[in-house]
Amino acid sequence: MLSERRLQVLRAIVQDYVGTEEPVGSKALTERHNLNVSPATVRNDMAALEDEGFIQQPHTSAGRIPTDKGYRLFVDRLAGVKPMSVPERRAVQHFLDGAVDLDDVVGRTVRLLAQLTRQVAVVQYPSLTRSTVRHVELLALAPARVMLVLITDTGRVEQRMVDCPGPVTEHAVADLRARLNSRVAGQRFTAVPHLVQDLAESFDAEDRAPVQAVVATLLETLVEETEERLVVGGTANLTRFGHDFPLTIRPVLEALEEQVVLLKLLGEATTDRDVTVRIGHENAYEGLNSTSIVSVGYGSGDQAVAKLGVVGPTRMDYPGTMGAVRAVARYVGQFLAES
Repeated sequence: MLSERRLQVLRAIVQDYVGTEEPVGSKALTERHNLNVSPATVRNDMAALEDEGFIQQPHTSAGRIPTDKGYRLFVDRLAGVKPMSVPERRAVQHFLDGAVDLDDVVGRTVRLLAQLTRQVAVVQYPSLTRSTVRHVELLALAPARVMLVLITDTGRVEQRMVDCPGPVTEHAVADLRARLNSRVAGQRFTAVPHLVQDLAESFDAEDRAPVQAVVATLLETLVEETEERLVVGGTANLTRFGHDFPLTIRPVLEALEEQVVLLKLLGEATTDRDVTVRIGHENAYEGLNSTSIVSVGYGSGDQAVAKLGVVGPTRMDYPGTMGAVRAVARYVGQFLAES
């Protein structure tokens, strides 16, 4: 367990290195920070921190820089994340309030996160496997063609055309709409197949074939849309951090193109809204060992339906980034609740 003084020295090293991109020496620490100890004491503390693996010397005669272990302790011992200013919060709300649908809000969120953090932003679409049916709409477009519109509690809207085996009346469409919603509205998507499996049997013989066609299309929609979707933005921000990637930025760019990798990094959405930080070699994917991922769940209620976050170098403003990610997630959740 580090003493409070050595933890204070580590905090100062992290803050200076993040701000200056230069290895930090004991003289600079005593000049910039009110440590209330002599330079010799600071040198001793730095030697102890290096022995314990919290900092390292990148090359001879240089100052010290934090290691992954040092960043981890810094993050774990944060007193709190950096709150956004009132103007920043107003700008976020105004920007997201202009969204017209889920696709728009996801696109706006990616751009917003990338601008606020100057990192790569990643936003996961709400998963249908964790969503609830808000409403099913049926519209008769032709004697034997019906449009099925599926609306979720997270704002997703899926449309499908249903070609029925024969003519279907307006009355039958209205009846099916009412019966469908009585069974599935407010229900989780995972429960829908069981709830509609015997629906056709409750209709007269002449209407059963069209009903079966509509139900089959509904179930196909659930299967097709279970695949997770991500949107990534701000990749060009990485070019500002060339010195933070030891050899080349290419492995990072390749990893960002792999949706499966990003989904694993974001992790499964959870019921809480705690910010998760994975630092350096804590990331299982080797190409991202020089990066940190800050993510959090978002949703319209207590249950998070997806995650969003940012990817950047380990030399990151963790308090500010964590505050921005958490604030944006909260505003996105409000949009989903009101949509």
